[in-house]
Amino acid sequence: MAFEVISTDQVDRVAIVTLNRPEVLNALNLQLVRELDEFITEAEADDGIGAVIITGAGERAFSAGADIHENREFTQEQRDEAAAERANYTWHMATSSKPIIGAINGLCYGGGTVMATSVDFLIGCEKSSFRFLAVNYGQLNATWSLPTLVGWGKAKELLYSGREVFADEAYHIGLLNHLVPSEQLMDKTIEVAAGIAKNRPEGVNNIKQLLIEHTGNSLEEQFWTEIEGRQGRFRGLTVEEGFSDFLSRKGRKPAAT
Repeated sequence: MAFEVISTDQVDRVAIVTLNRPEVLNALNLQLVRELDEFITEAEADDGIGAVIITGAGERAFSAGADIHENREFTQEQRDEAAAERANYTWHMATSSKPIIGAINGLCYGGGTVMATSVDFLIGCEKSSFRFLAVNYGQLNATWSLPTLVGWGKAKELLYSGREVFADEAYHIGLLNHLVPSEQLMDKTIEVAAGIAKNRPEGVNNIKQLLIEHTGNSLEEQFWTEIEGRQGRFRGLTVEEGFSDFLSRKGRKPAAT
């Protein structure tokens, strides 16, 4: 697929997707949502990609949220159809078999925060800021995603108030995993992504799927689901397969007599 409002690049096994509508602060129109969804599908099928980074074009914004001008021009039927597509792409990102990291290069508002909190984790810089704006319009979103990052109490505060969260606070409450100077943002994000991408993809994906399934379950349920998964559907490599490099160097230790 030829992309028009996202751009893509790749560094070794790390794919980089840039939301490319800087003239409107990378507002998420329906075309952008569709292109991003299509790229994630392609990345999932590409054995040469081990992790995906999403960032925004320009100096000001990761994404200012949904494209209000486009939404205003839609009929109610079109709005309903667009809302369904947006929901589907958000869930696709959250459950993608390839880990997705957000590099938050500027403001991240409204629908941008929905996207950001649905990916695996975020890395930011001094320009990063967040506003969960739905409450200002009598609406709601991110109630399922934000608590997993910052906990229930802080999520309630941010979702109820819609106030701005600047970079330092975002880092200290766990909304950002790392906070680095803006000129180091992409290098740091690529470094982290590459550290993930070098691992066996089935291992990373199995961990991700279990973490998703664990949400809301009791600790004991999480424990036994992991044990049963390791023995069954998430069975890993044998010792010979997983440690082939080590064994080829060291050889096999003779059995005890």
